[in-house]
Amino acid sequence: MTSLQDFSRTIAWDGLPDPVKRQAPLFLLDLVGIGIGGAQTELSRIITRHASGQFAGSHAIPFTDQTASASGVALAAGMTIDALDGHDGFNPSKGHIGCGVFAGAVALAQEAGLNSGQDFLEALIFGYEVGARLAITLHTTTPDYHTSGAWVAVAVAAVGARMLGLSAAQMAHAMGIAEYHGPRSQMMRCIDHPTMLKDGSGWGAMAGVSAVLLARDGFTGAPAITADGAAWADLGERWYCLEQYFKPYPVCRWAQPPIEAAMALRTAHGLSAAKIAAIEIETFHEATRLATATPNNTEEAQYSTSFPCAVALVRGGIGPHDLSADALRDPEILRLSHATTMTEDPHANEVFPLTRLARVTLALKDGRRVTSDWHQPRWDHDAPPTLSDLRAKFDGLAVPVLGKTGATTLAETILSLQNAPLAPLLSQLAQPMRRATTSSS
Repeated sequence: MTSLQDFSRTIAWDGLPDPVKRQAPLFLLDLVGIGIGGAQTELSRIITRHASGQFAGSHAIPFTDQTASASGVALAAGMTIDALDGHDGFNPSKGHIGCGVFAGAVALAQEAGLNSGQDFLEALIFGYEVGARLAITLHTTTPDYHTSGAWVAVAVAAVGARMLGLSAAQMAHAMGIAEYHGPRSQMMRCIDHPTMLKDGSGWGAMAGVSAVLLARDGFTGAPAITADGAAWADLGERWYCLEQYFKPYPVCRWAQPPIEAAMALRTAHGLSAAKIAAIEIETFHEATRLATATPNNTEEAQYSTSFPCAVALVRGGIGPHDLSADALRDPEILRLSHATTMTEDPHANEVFPLTRLARVTLALKDGRRVTSDWHQPRWDHDAPPTLSDLRAKFDGLAVPVLGKTGATTLAETILSLQNAPLAPLLSQLAQPMRRATTSSS
């Protein structure tokens, strides 16, 4: 069994399995694309202004030309990515590692003066491996379903301690501080009442960065309970970074199985929304809690099952522009969203969270009923997207903001980061990425 301290000391890019090396820039490409999309939201505008004003410092906040302290950068970057619910995730924890780990790492890289792209990618992989095990341990040892920020804080502390060259004892203190002060927020409260709180990733990243800096200065913390247990036995042998999913749509993962089922029926039967009278969804309990039929903002639209299903049936897909502005007032989308009923299925409940299932029946206006097969979300770890898929997703988010040339340059910088310095990427991210014509959420 490899200890966390030994793993931190010995993990090196050249020793990583080839699939892990290939995965790292894909995570980064997807997170940056989602960050660009998230920067268009009112949530991002508010949190970036707050971080810059209340956490003064000289480090660049990604997706903007503003600056803040390392803690402020982590807060703003994490919440900006989380503002658009389209980033990678981890089924066993019902949460997201990359969002908060990237936010913390990009802040601490500036604090540490890190300028190796390879070292930055290595830090991301380290964060995914530690974060996955922290998440599993938390969710198996406490009955409450906590947001990702609860364990992301501890992962960021570990990443930062390694990046800043702290001792094993200081890393333990940093992780203990982060676990104690991290946001143990209850996820289902935000599911039932969707707001800008989201998944706690930004707040967790901020807590993790603060914990590292405190530990560096000699502040002590109680041992992190989540840094021990059965999930750590295969550290360095099982690579959980290869077991993350990506999202084709910027909405809660729980809503994506019924979206796929509805889209399959739409295609198979050549249906237009005008032919559909009602939507019936069978799925797992948590998906039925995404129950906002008439969202008033981006957050409520992302934490809904009926609304994105209606969008998909009306518009043939879902992008960020379908979660705000005119989409929220589209009478045909709202008609189908209100004509949706959801019921729990025992088998779907049984296999959750490792598998997310849904089956959809469309009641048509001519009296017919068509029912889908059981569907899972696309782009799970066992059927991942291709590089072409992720480039198309990235371009869809980045080109409208940066233009084709700017988006291509940024993508190429990310995909070649293994053999390049980090500074050009940080420089490209440190620019305004909010379109003046974008409606707020």
